[in-house]
Amino acid sequence: MPWSSHEVERVGVQVLLDEKPGRNLNTNVEFYTALLLRDVGLSGDLFSPAFGIGRTVGWTAHVMELQAAGRLIRPQSEYIGPRGLKFKPVKER
Repeated sequence: MPWSSHEVERVGVQVLLDEKPGRNLNTNVEFYTALLLRDVGLSGDLFSPAFGIGRTVGWTAHVMELQAAGRLIRPQSEYIGPRGLKFKPVKER
């Protein structure tokens, strides 16, 4: 029996809760977009580029906002993850 998208979402949210307790991580619009892209026949390796294309207008607007402000608008957080990582092709991960 195939799983419904609601069941996949429920399990996904539970996995996020188990793996990242206290982070309040939930599925977002891209979860449902991935289902739609799969159903229209788009290959899974094209999902990320499709999401990026959809965000290009927002990224462009952000750059225009920065230029209009004449300064960089910085987030209030600081990256604390690993640095200096080397890219590994998908087949080697």
